[in-house]
Parts: sequence; C-alpha cells; structure tokens
Amino acid sequence: MKKTKKILSLILAGAMMMSLTACGGKTEESKSSSTETTTAQATTEGAATTGEKTADGKQYKIGVLQLVQHTALDAANKGFIKALDDAGLNYVADQQNAAGDQSTCQTIASKLVNDGSDLILSIATPAAQAVAGTTSDIPVLVTAVTDPAASDLVASNDAPGGNVSGTSDLTPVKEQIALLKKILPEAKTVGILYASSESNSEIQAKMAREAIEAEGMTAVDYTVSSSNEIQTVVTSMVGKVDAIYAPTDNTIAAGMTTVAMVANENGLPTICGEEGMVKAGGLATYGIDYFELGYLTGQQAVKILKDGEDISKMPIEYLPIEKCKLYVNEETAKTLGIDVSSIK
Repeated sequence: MKKTKKILSLILAGAMMMSLTACGGKTEESKSSSTETTTAQATTEGAATTGEKTADGKQYKIGVLQLVQHTALDAANKGFIKALDDAGLNYVADQQNAAGDQSTCQTIASKLVNDGSDLILSIATPAAQAVAGTTSDIPVLVTAVTDPAASDLVASNDAPGGNVSGTSDLTPVKEQIALLKKILPEAKTVGILYASSESNSEIQAKMAREAIEAEGMTAVDYTVSSSNEIQTVVTSMVGKVDAIYAPTDNTIAAGMTTVAMVANENGLPTICGEEGMVKAGGLATYGIDYFELGYLTGQQAVKILKDGEDISKMPIEYLPIEKCKLYVNEETAKTLGIDVSSIK
C-alpha cells in the first residue's frame, strides 16, 4: 500500500513540474510579442519610415521637411521614399510637415540638423531655404523648387558648389499659356494669381507674363500674402479678367478649393501649374508628374548615401518635357460650359 502511495506521489509531482514548465514557456512568448508590438507602435507614432537592410547593415537617418500638405508635394514625398525602397536602402525617415508656416520650417530644420541626419530632403522653396540656412555640412536635397539658383540655394543650377542639390519643378509655363489660348481663343486679359512671399512663384509669374504677352493677351498680377486673402483676391478678379493662371504656388495650391469655388461660380476658367490643383477644381494644366520628380530626387539620395557621390558636383535635375501630361477637370469644364474635347 505504501509503495502504491509513493508511486502516486511521484506521478503527481512530475505532472506539476510539466505544468510549470509549460506555463513558463507561454510567459516568455507573450513577452517577446509585446516587445515587437511596442516597437512597431513607436515607429508609427514617430512618423518614421524604415527601409530594408543593406548588405553592410548601415542604417541612414533621413530627415524630411515638407512645407505644407497638398497633392503635388505629397506625391513628391512618396516618390522619394519609393526610390529609396527600390534601391534597398536601410534608413529611418523622420517625416515633418510645417503646415505652411515659415517659422515652423525653421524650427523643424534646426531639429533635423541637431538630430544628426545623414541627409535632409526639403520639399518646396521655403522649406529648402530654412534647411539650407541651418547647415552647411549635411547633404540637403530639394524638390518642388522652381529655380534653386534664383532662390539662393545653390551657386548655379549646373554646379551647386555646396551641400545643396536636388530637382526643379519648373513647369512648361509657355505650353500652359498656349493651352489657355487654345481653350479660350477670345481671352484678352489673364490674371496671374500667386503668393508674393514665394520666390519660386515670382519666377513663374515673370515667365507667364512674357508668354501671355507673346500670345497677344494682357497680363495682370494678383497676389496674396497668406491663404486668408485668397477668397478676397479671387473675388476682386471677377469682371476684370477673362481667365486665371495659377502657377505651382504652394499657398494657392493648398487653397485651390477656395480659388475654384469663387472662380467657377463666376465663370472664370483657371489654368493651373500642376495636376493636384486641377483635381481641386481648376480647369486644366499641362504639367509634370510630381511622383516622378520625387523619385528622381530619391535616386540622387541613393547616389550620395550609397555610392558616395559629391553633392557639390551634382547638377539640379529636371524632368524631361515628355514626362509632362495634360490634365483636364471634366466637371469644371461642364460647370463653365467649355468644350474641351478638341484639346485631348
């Protein structure tokens, strides 16, 4: 009997040991899973993008400063990241948006420099000027900037000579004005709408004035100092101009819904600088693909970080004219009573 009890005790003890071991294994698995989830959440909350690991295991820290959120700049940002991913670059991207505020641009620029970024991407002229004025050591790539040299970002577009290079979004202004004339052959006066604070817009406005006059029309400037003035300024154009030309101006692009609301209600066609502005209610454009522009900038980043190319010798690059596309807002054309079938 005693022997039987002893055997039963040994069996029970063994069962308890197996149960404890199993519980311990489950606790370790849960702990590991929890750590992975926390890491993933931290990455998302920090607005960071992580690329694939490279053969040498080196991870690059890339700062991104975008002036404001709107279709064109968002597309350039996505194109840039896609180029890094396609190249298999191992990186962490710190995505920052200044919401159109110049002082915020400066604050973010200082942060990205102080964080020790290996490279900084600046999207739009004010963002580029903020970053370029903060560091002379970290490679700075710009995109969605019309003329980097005229904006004092580089010594020349062919030979930057410093720590800044990138891509230009110089649009085919002459072709856009020709498009306006084709759609509106009777137009005599064109209002050029842009923000006076953006140097890239002043460059395009000058080109537009020359193209408008070459087409036998009269050009009149209408400028805003902030987005708050857009509705008032566009309203003031009613009855004074036959059409509106809005270049790739960041302030106007971000407020294009307001422009379209006033212009379309008053029968004023708007020829825009880029696709996103057309989608927001403009009539048409012949413009560049901003995703492709951003992708081109990303390829430059790969050359600098992975291949060791000297940014001071990298010329500003442009999308070829064949990359430009015709964009028409059919709904806006219908609202304005304009037949656009002949331009397609």
